[in-house]
Amino acid sequence: MSLVLDPAAQDLLFRQARTANTFTAEPVTEEQVQAIYDLVKYGPTAFNQTPLRITLVRSPEARERLVRHMSQGNRPKTATAPLVAILSADNEFHEELPTLLPAFPQAKDLFTDRPVRERSATLNAALQAAYFIVGVRAAGLAAGPMTGFDAEGVRKEFLDDDHTPLMVVNIGRPGENASYPRSPRLAFDEVFTTV
Repeated sequence: MSLVLDPAAQDLLFRQARTANTFTAEPVTEEQVQAIYDLVKYGPTAFNQTPLRITLVRSPEARERLVRHMSQGNRPKTATAPLVAILSADNEFHEELPTLLPAFPQAKDLFTDRPVRERSATLNAALQAAYFIVGVRAAGLAAGPMTGFDAEGVRKEFLDDDHTPLMVVNIGRPGENASYPRSPRLAFDEVFTTV
């Protein structure tokens, strides 16, 4: 059985898409970001929770502050990408559940324990982060997601105690020599088990 999705779209989103390490100077517009969100906001999460929060780093001053918290190898990429996004998990996401899950408004009460809430926020925001990366690709842009940064420094600089930084994503059109050669992937039978 073949996939229903057009082969060109499959290539755009997965087979030909690559993590970008260099970018052109072409800006990423607010309209592009809005279109990405309008697509990816429908990705499934547990209880329809939406803990992902995205901080767009556009100003030169904010960029400088962020670059200081990136690991050494990630600093040049973050300094030169047209747009940088800090993806974080909102650990107070449960406050919105009565609105987001009207069929079960008492779902909020399942998350009164902070450690339970943080685990759920991290897992579901990570799901949303993956959707975001695919959405960036759907917009014809490249994403360079990175976890090499001082998370506590980023949290103090850009967020608050209720948000956990997950990753920093550089966004734009791929530049010269933007990607490394594709690395191998596991085979089907190395991933799937039938019981």
